[in-house]
Amino acid sequence: MPVITNIEDLRQIYERRVPRMFYDYAESGSWTEQTFRANTTDFADILLRQRIAVDMSNRTTASQMIGQNVAMPVGLAPVGMTGMQSADGEIKAARAAEKFGVPYILSTMSICSIEDVAENTTKPFWMQVYTLKDDDFMQRLFDRAKAARCSAAVITVDLQVLGQRHKDIKNGLSAPPKLTPRSVANMMTKAHWGLGMLGTKRRFFGNIVGHAKGVSDPGSLSSWTAEAFDLALDWDRIRQYRKMWDGPLIIKGIIDPRDALEALNVGADAIIVSNHGGRQLDGALSSIRALPAILDAVGDKIEVHLDSGIRSGQDVLKAIAMGAKGTYIGRAYIYGLGAMGEAGVTRALEVIHKELDVSMAFCGHRTIENVDRDILMIPKDFSDRWQ
Repeated sequence: MPVITNIEDLRQIYERRVPRMFYDYAESGSWTEQTFRANTTDFADILLRQRIAVDMSNRTTASQMIGQNVAMPVGLAPVGMTGMQSADGEIKAARAAEKFGVPYILSTMSICSIEDVAENTTKPFWMQVYTLKDDDFMQRLFDRAKAARCSAAVITVDLQVLGQRHKDIKNGLSAPPKLTPRSVANMMTKAHWGLGMLGTKRRFFGNIVGHAKGVSDPGSLSSWTAEAFDLALDWDRIRQYRKMWDGPLIIKGIIDPRDALEALNVGADAIIVSNHGGRQLDGALSSIRALPAILDAVGDKIEVHLDSGIRSGQDVLKAIAMGAKGTYIGRAYIYGLGAMGEAGVTRALEVIHKELDVSMAFCGHRTIENVDRDILMIPKDFSDRWQ
C-alpha cells in the first residue's frame, strides 16, 4: 500500500478498485460539469494570509455543529449508494465518523438501512431525507429515524428532479448493478470489491425496498426519482416536514440568499449551502462563491454550513474563516471508502484534519472557533451579491 498523504492519493486507489459505474457516479456532475469543476477550483481563488512568530502550541480544531461537539467542523455528507462503493459502506463510514468524532449523515438512498447503521454504531448519526410525495412514507421515515436515535434530520431540497448526469445514463447506473457484458467485464477486474459484495446481503436501497409503495424499479435512482419525488414541493410543504420532526432540522441545497431566508422562516436550525456537488443545475454558482451573500442575508440568525468541492483541510479552513459554522465532505471520504473501506474513511478524515490544523497554525490561530476573515484574501469580484 503506498503512503497516503492527501485526498488525491485515495482517489487514485479508489479509481483502480471500484467498478467504473460507481466511480463515475461519485466523480462526475451534470451536463458539461462546469459547476462540478468550479466547486473545487473556486477555492483556489481564495488565498490565506500567513503569520509568523506566533504561539502555535496547544491547538484545537474542536467545535460545535448544531450544538453537538465535534472534533473538527467537518461532517460526512449524505451520499447515495455508498454501499455500492464498498460492501456495507454506510456502516463503515458511520463507524469511522463515530470514532473520529464527526457527524455522519445517512442518505435516504443508502444501501444499508437506517436500522442497519443504528445496529452497528453506538452514537447517534444524522438522517438525510428527500422530499417525496408519499406522506405516509415520509412520516414513517422520520419515525424510523427517531427510533434509531438519529440526532438531526437533513432535508435535501434541491432534487425534485434529477439533473442529467451523462455518465450514469451511459453506464446504466443501478443498485445492484445490471449485468451487461460491459459491466461484467469491468467488475471482473475489481476482485477486492467483488469479494466484499459476495460477503454481504445488502445490495439494494435498504430504506426503500420493503418500505415504499408503488415504485416499479427500486433499484434505479432515476426511476425512483421520477415516480416518488414531489414536483410540487413548496415552503408550506417543508413546514409540514418541520412538524413531522421535532429534533434539530437542517435544510440542504441552499444556493440563493432568498431561499436561505425562507429556510429561516420555516424554523430550520441550520442550512447547508450546497449545489449537490455540481450534480443538479450545471452553470450554477459554486457553493463557496454563493456563501458570502447568504451569510450577509441571514447574519447570525441561523447556523450556516457548506458542502460541495471540499478536498482539503485548507478548503475547510477557508469556508470556516468566511463564516460557515460547519462543512461536509462527500467525494473525499468516498475515495477513502472505495480504496480501503473503513480504514480509508478514517484516513481521509486524518488527512483533512492535519491539513486544517497545520494551516490554521500558519495563519496565526490555535483555536478553530477564533478563525475569521482576517486570514483570507478574497478577490473583490468573488461573490455574486445577487444585484
